[in-house]
Amino acid sequence: MNEALIRSLAPSVLGILVRRGADFAAAEDAVQDALVEAFRVRSAEPPSPSDSGPAVRDPKGWLVTVAWRRYLDATRSDAARRRREDLVHEEPEPGPAPAVDDTLQLYFLCAHPSLTPSSAVALTLRAVGGLTTRQIAQAYLVPEATMAQRISRAKHTVSGVGVSPAGAKPGTRGRFDRPGDVATVLRVLYLIFNEGYSGDVDLAAEAIRLTRQLAAAVDHPEVAGLLALMLLHHARRAARTAPDGSLVPLAEQDRALWDTGLIAGGVEILQAALAGDRLGEYQAQAAIAALHADAASTAETDWVQIVEWYDELARLTDSPVVRLNRVVAVGEADGPRAGLAALAALDDSSPSTSGKGHPVPRRAAVAAYLHERDGDLATAARLYAEAAREAPNLAERDHLTRQAARLNARR
Repeated sequence: MNEALIRSLAPSVLGILVRRGADFAAAEDAVQDALVEAFRVRSAEPPSPSDSGPAVRDPKGWLVTVAWRRYLDATRSDAARRRREDLVHEEPEPGPAPAVDDTLQLYFLCAHPSLTPSSAVALTLRAVGGLTTRQIAQAYLVPEATMAQRISRAKHTVSGVGVSPAGAKPGTRGRFDRPGDVATVLRVLYLIFNEGYSGDVDLAAEAIRLTRQLAAAVDHPEVAGLLALMLLHHARRAARTAPDGSLVPLAEQDRALWDTGLIAGGVEILQAALAGDRLGEYQAQAAIAALHADAASTAETDWVQIVEWYDELARLTDSPVVRLNRVVAVGEADGPRAGLAALAALDDSSPSTSGKGHPVPRRAAVAAYLHERDGDLATAARLYAEAAREAPNLAERDHLTRQAARLNARR
């Protein structure tokens, strides 16, 4: 079993254990133990031409058997063994695993409304993504013990949400009473995607893999919209940073480095989603990304149509960040003074998001860019320096600091 196959089977194996009556938290621990055992056996054996790892005809069945045994071992050693005997009964004989796919149910469980976004992300990466606690901790740059506590709390939170389906024996775990909706699941996946890359786990690629998996399980235009958006953004990844790690703005990116295959795939998925005439925020964002991807340069971008899409997106979300991005598009479509006027109008209509107490993220950077294009270098330099102080990460702060220094040198 290669690593990708092992990880892809994790949600199905977990779902089988839960349907057999296992508590979610204990079942998830058992599945993790089975995954670790699979990786150990795979690394201990000499590689085969097919990289199949252990001589297993039914990898899913092998994982189910190992996970179930680990679960039974843990259950039998627990003080509540007798109380749980009605659930575990006797150990099933090893054999082909059921073909039922519980992945979709696990997506919704991991996006349960009682979980915080950070807990939902961590639980999704472990239960659906098959990542280890160490890998998730590395990706989020936190101690492994901290991530283990976060995952443990999340597992125990969702372990108590089962209800019995009609006609089931008392105590039988069935569907979940308050699973997260599709919008919550998509927000979790988008959070994972935006973390990008850190450590030995490429979270952007992992989010795309999980979203593809969700798209295969559910026919929903916003699932397709998010997948298209991810592919279109990921297509520009190689051009986003210079060899020294510094940020490269969209206008300065080498578009020859953009992945045309990902762009074509994203556009195709987006077109199919838009044909359903059920517009949502991820489809609108993907349409904007597609217009950027379609242009040979910033100057050739259809900024007028991008403004129109931002109008649609603002109606769908009423987000101050979306409205700020619309200001940038207006500045490109109609000139910097039109952009500055739109920025002033945004401030007037949303005073609570423009003051020092609750600033819109990157507002100063947008204002600096528009003032520079309008020829006011002194104001632009001051605003770039202000934006650098508010930057959410080191790379962005360095980029904005260099912009301020560049303009100060020209004065």
